Amino acid sequence: MTEKLEDIAQRMVAPGKGILAADESSGTIKKRFDKINLVSTEDARRDYREMLFRSTDAMKNHISGVILYDETIRQKAKDGTPLTDIMKAAGSIPGIKVDMGAKALPGPTSKIETVTEGLDGLRERLAEYHALGARFAKWRAVIAIADGCPTWNAVKANAHALARYAALCQEAGIVPIVEPEILMDGEHSSHDIDECYRVTEWTLRTVFR
Repeated sequence: MTEKLEDIAQRMVAPGKGILAADESSGTIKKRFDKINLVSTEDARRDYREMLFRSTDAMKNHISGVILYDETIRQKAKDGTPLTDIMKAAGSIPGIKVDMGAKALPGPTSKIETVTEGLDGLRERLAEYHALGARFAKWRAVIAIADGCPTWNAVKANAHALARYAALCQEAGIVPIVEPEILMDGEHSSHDIDECYRVTEWTLRTVFR
């Protein structure tokens, strides 16, 4: 199997297939388990994800890659097989969420705007994730629209973080998914589709130029 970044990226966007997001944090998956009265233990989380990854026909025919959480990429199935090996056997590419979440951006808009953290130690983490089988990664930046927002500071800070993340990924032999998400709604927003278009264009131009 080729390890060129271009070839990995092409496999990720294979016609008729998509990427499965299985990167819920322990806190998020606990909320889902609570709804079905299931205790969120490490074994329960592993069994749930193993069930998904062993859905052979669905994985082979519809899933090109799987975004994992730090816990999951290290886990083994009940029979001792690494979960990443189960994915690869089904023809799916293991990926990893590497950002540490969106945190308040210091300044007068700190209650609205965020910057995604996680660059500290990222080079070393990517090397470890590559050794564990990850061949692509995800980093999500969040841009909020409100009166006076987004600010140039927020757009630039997040674009800079995305660029550094993407460069480090490529250095590590990992394809970066660059995700600047423009929030379409929220408690501080009352914008129309034209404003959403303007902010989206501005953000994308800043990130990719």
